[in-house]
Amino acid sequence: MPTSGSRWRRHGLIVITAVRALRRNALRSLLTALGIIIGVAAVIGMVAIGNGARASIEESVSALGQNVLTIFSGSNRNNGISMGTGGTANLTLGDYRALGSEVPGVVALSPEISATAQAIANGRNWSTTVAGVAPDYTGIRDWKLTAGAMFDEHDVNSASKVALLGPKVAHELFGPLNPVGQSVRVRNIPFVVIGLLESKGSGFGGGDQDDRILIPYSTAMRRLTGERYFRSLTIRVISAEAMDSTQSQITTLLRQRHRVQSAEDDDFMILNQKEIADTMSTVTGSITLLLAAIASMSLVVGGIGIMNIMLVSIKERTREIGIRIALGARPGDIRLQFLLEAVALSLAGGLIGLALGVAISTTVGALSSLKPVVTGSSVALAFGVSVLIGVFFGSYPATRAAKLDPIDALRYE
Repeated sequence: MPTSGSRWRRHGLIVITAVRALRRNALRSLLTALGIIIGVAAVIGMVAIGNGARASIEESVSALGQNVLTIFSGSNRNNGISMGTGGTANLTLGDYRALGSEVPGVVALSPEISATAQAIANGRNWSTTVAGVAPDYTGIRDWKLTAGAMFDEHDVNSASKVALLGPKVAHELFGPLNPVGQSVRVRNIPFVVIGLLESKGSGFGGGDQDDRILIPYSTAMRRLTGERYFRSLTIRVISAEAMDSTQSQITTLLRQRHRVQSAEDDDFMILNQKEIADTMSTVTGSITLLLAAIASMSLVVGGIGIMNIMLVSIKERTREIGIRIALGARPGDIRLQFLLEAVALSLAGGLIGLALGVAISTTVGALSSLKPVVTGSSVALAFGVSVLIGVFFGSYPATRAAKLDPIDALRYE
């Protein structure tokens, strides 16, 4: 009965023989592994790009703030034509106050009135978005200030001419100078800059959030737009778990205040940030999975290539196999050798493909705004699949080699 030491020595010799066989045909081995290399690189790259897209979308949505609901004024009909969401402004100051006092889940809220205007300061001018908001706005949006402070309720009540600048506006108007305490004219109305907003970059929908000026909503209504209604209200809810119930309470309250009949549609629309994030995550996850599935077809093609080359190799080495069997090699040893050769090809292809996939992801990240994310799970999946393909597609040739009749093999020319 063979000892464990002799068994290990025999297995070691089998491994050495398998490696030598692959090295004898190094170029053919590399070309055989090419399908695995391309497949693993494609899976790693596609999944990384998909993860990067998901992270970018989640970052854009999170820039809206945490647990946020946005109410938009609804559509109206003019001569039978629907004007669409926002077609009419019907959110009132009374709605704003009622939501803050009658809906328990609301912890902060702010109206928003936006207009495009030319800002002039320091001998420069810049066309930007001017947004009239409440003091809660920066807290709802998790928007920090790098200098100065947010205006307060006193500024709102007195319609003060104070403003906060986004970093883009501050750079265009003041360059490297600190704008706090300086004056900015908007539609010939002078505003004192009391704060500088932190950079937030592009928001959900692609707009530049840094290119805006914030002023009290009362100031915007009285001095800039002349409007008496809000086109949107932004609300922070106490927790993620309370989002749905709070949205339902808001819907009920606004329908009552707007005297919307039970058979009529809402004359407003509520955008649920959590639903947006969940939907976008599902969509990007599905796209990533689809891309990975398509890329995985290269792995299957690579596995077929390995099986094909192994069958050719068995044909070429039939006499060698016969000699080894005649010298005492067991069918199991022959099977193990050819199986190891197939797995070695897959492993080598997997490692090269992994390095190539990471390199592709890094290159894409360097050349574009999208930042691919290579995760350990995608690496493990691609690498594990490549090994399994080696075992699966190498099993048949290995079994066929082990079943060769030694006498017929020795006679083979």
